[in-house]
This record gives sequence, structure tokens and C-alpha cells, in this order.
Amino acid sequence: MDENGSASGERMLAALRPADLAGTPASWQQRKSVRTRLKLVEAAIDCLVESGYPGLTTQAVAERAGSSRGAMHHHFPTRLDLVAAVIDHVFYKRMRLYLGDYLKDLAGLDPAKVVAVATAAHWRSVQTREYAAYLELAVASRTETELEQMFVPAARRYEEVWLSEMTGTFPFWEEQWEAMLRANDFVIAAHMGMLIQRTVLGETRTQTIGEIIEQFAASLYRT
Repeated sequence: MDENGSASGERMLAALRPADLAGTPASWQQRKSVRTRLKLVEAAIDCLVESGYPGLTTQAVAERAGSSRGAMHHHFPTRLDLVAAVIDHVFYKRMRLYLGDYLKDLAGLDPAKVVAVATAAHWRSVQTREYAAYLELAVASRTETELEQMFVPAARRYEEVWLSEMTGTFPFWEEQWEAMLRANDFVIAAHMGMLIQRTVLGETRTQTIGEIIEQFAASLYRT
């Protein structure tokens, strides 16, 4: 990763970093509190991935984390408090994992190959636990008004941070902004559909579709 890419990645992560990950707790008690909170959030993400949004309850999370109801109530007084923390962490972890994969191979890369690198990295990213959690939240937000009010702004913030940093860091993106935006939107939508249909399509057809997506995204960038 070159210096510009590294600095850009740090800015993106800083913009999305949850409050409980910002700074270093000073005391042992504070560190213990942060560890407990993070343990509860991780357990909540597991519940979300395995049981969907209805399975994301404070009771189920406390049991999975091996925490008391009192500890749960201290950190997350309501289910919505827990959901808000899960949303923050899911978006942050998605960005962190994707950046670690995407930016590592960009140093000295021919701009003509960047779309292929980005597309391959995005496909890998949608096969992660964090994306599975994101997908559950996205689907549930269509019918859960309170969730929608938290999820949609977070999703828009994620996209805003990503697009602004990519165009600011890499001149070839900024020079072809409209083409980059079309390619970005197409890949996101196509990969989501491909992931959902993967078990029906089978690996051979899924791979073929993935190659078509990559080729078409590259053609959008060139136009």
C-alpha cells in the first residue's frame, strides 16, 4: 500500500470508528468495561447472522456472551441501544476488512487494472460475517421503522466516506467520477444478488457471473 492509500484508509476508519473504539481506556476498570461491551456487540452480531433481526434480543445476546442481565442493561439499557451499537460496529468492521484487502495491492498498479482489483476485493468482502450482518440489517430496515431510522443514515455515511476518499486519494477515480460511480453501484448491486443466489446457481455459474460483472464494471470505467 502506498502512502496516500494508507493515509486514506486511516481517515476512512477514523470517520466510521465507533465511540467505544476511540481512544485508550485509562484505568483497568475502564478497560474491563470496554471488553465487556465489545463482547456483547460481537455476540449480538453472531445472533443477527444466525437468527436474523428477530433473534437480536438483549436476552439472547446476554446468554451468548455469558454476561448477566445487569451487565447487559448497564451497557445497553434497551434493544435499540444494542442495535445502534451493532450497526456502528458492522459498518466499521466492513470498512476495515475491505480496506485491508483492497489497498494492499494498489502500490504502482496500472489504473486500468484497479477496477478488477476493487471488484475482486468486493466479492470477497460480501462473503464475510460482517456482510451477512449488514444484509440482515438492510432487509429488516425495510419493515422496521426504528431500525430504518438508524440504518439508512449509517449506510449513507459509509458510502459518503468511501466515495469521497477514493476520489480524493486516487486521481484516476476523480478524473472519471461518473464512470467510477456507475461501476461502484453496479458491482454492489450485482454482488448482492449473486451472493443471495449462490446456492441456487452453484459455484461454476457463480464464477462465470463474477467474471461478467468484472468485465462489465471495467467497461463502465472506460466509457
